[in-house]
Amino acid sequence: MSLILKPVKKASFNMSTNRIEKVNSLLKHEIAQIIQREVYFPDGALVTLTHVEATPNLIEAKVFISVLPEDKIDKVLETLGREVFDIQQKINKKVNMRPVPKIRFVKDEIISKAGRIEEILGQLKKDEK
Repeated sequence: MSLILKPVKKASFNMSTNRIEKVNSLLKHEIAQIIQREVYFPDGALVTLTHVEATPNLIEAKVFISVLPEDKIDKVLETLGREVFDIQQKINKKVNMRPVPKIRFVKDEIISKAGRIEEILGQLKKDEK
């Protein structure tokens, strides 16, 4: 009788990828709730948490945000920077996992790039007519 061994790397990669996706989703949900309830932004700023990307070793997580109007992004990031310690402490208490990634807020460039593309496409359509 012969024994056939199958490679395990793919399965473990999929499991770790799946775990990272679950961690990203959990962090997004919890951080969004904390921000919505406890962080106050400049008047007229609409802040959206678009997605979270945790590193594979779960040491750090980038929290991507978009802000409308875009000219308020600096003030919003400044506010989040001041509040990051408190937000991190609340996340550490809420999630039942170790290690809890250190959160870092960054501007989501994709949203502004998509808006710029829409603007260019609109201008091209206008020029065609």
